[in-house]
Amino acid sequence: MSRTVYLNGEYLPEEEAKISVFDRGFVMGDAVYEVTSVLGGQILEFEGHMARLQRSMDALEMTGNLSRDEWLEIHRELVARNGIDEGLIYLQVSRGNAGDRDFHYPPAGTPPTIVLYTQAKPGLADDPKAQKGIKVVSMPDLRWHRRDIKTVQLLYPSMAKMAAEKAGKDDAWFVEDGFVTEGSSNNTYIVKGGKIITRQLSHDILHGITRASLLKYAAESQMEIEERPYTIEEAQQADEAFYTSASAFVMPVVEVDGVAVGSGKPGPVALRLREIYLDESRKSAL
Repeated sequence: MSRTVYLNGEYLPEEEAKISVFDRGFVMGDAVYEVTSVLGGQILEFEGHMARLQRSMDALEMTGNLSRDEWLEIHRELVARNGIDEGLIYLQVSRGNAGDRDFHYPPAGTPPTIVLYTQAKPGLADDPKAQKGIKVVSMPDLRWHRRDIKTVQLLYPSMAKMAAEKAGKDDAWFVEDGFVTEGSSNNTYIVKGGKIITRQLSHDILHGITRASLLKYAAESQMEIEERPYTIEEAQQADEAFYTSASAFVMPVVEVDGVAVGSGKPGPVALRLREIYLDESRKSAL
């Protein structure tokens, strides 16, 4: 049985969902996206993801967004129709079908292309990698400089993940001007002397929804937080390291460029933050 997907107001079998070859998301990468997690059939961090979607669309002067209630209805309907207990909901909005390939934006009033689909991920919250930790390699950050806009331009992050895999590691951390920006698809952190250190928000990094919630929960737990850039060498000398994302929640990092971080095992701060985040997110899920 195929998945049911949402395309421009219709719920369709995935085999029947088609868009134009002239769609701006296809020919120009002119699209934004969000990914929300589902645990116990409920949607995590919905409000934050919708706010960031609107921010991305505003930054690109894209119009035609749905209302908050319309988005929620679609998310819930897809969860129900596809029987998702643990998994992900992918949402993409492109500038739509311009009728031909052109660098200029389509005429005003061109409807956006809106696509949503689910991915079943049984065991998402109990990922064994979180108990083992992952290993990362560093790579130069060669992406464009509006990383705060969540666009579908993901070729370089894909290349980075493949390079890490070829090196026998799990993921990549990007470095620019000597400092870590973020991971290939996540925000990064180190822990030194009990202090959580993470890069401050700017155009240089994605304004992570999980990041915002995690720092809030950490502050409420009386953990010290410092927002500043740090180097790969600092990460290697840290007591702990980890990253956050909507699909991985809080993931311990135990090796950076071949050097063990701390004990070489997931540290107590990362593991505790993962526990807090999952607990609090489930409480507020819709």
